[in-house]
Amino acid sequence: MQHITATQLHAWLADPDRTPPLLVDVREPWEFALCQIPGSINLPMQSLPARYPELDQAAEIVMICHHGARSFQSGLFLENAGYSLIINLQGGVAAWAQNVDPAMPTY
Repeated sequence: MQHITATQLHAWLADPDRTPPLLVDVREPWEFALCQIPGSINLPMQSLPARYPELDQAAEIVMICHHGARSFQSGLFLENAGYSLIINLQGGVAAWAQNVDPAMPTY
């Protein structure tokens, strides 16, 4: 699995010449409601085994959680299910708030 920092992801999302990745946030709905990276979809970790076929297997997928552990585990699950373009956001939304969007609420 590849890894990406918050600042690298921010640069990717801002680059008009690059296809944006699919941003999959595996936190619980209450966490997602508090703060989220714009454009991300909420697919809680517990629902991933039932819902992963909804994801485009050909897309580059950036996995997101609070600090990076749940997204890493979820990314491994997707890789084992045959997805090959999985990228884990190091430090999760906490790193995004610290390094990209200081106005983002934190918890």
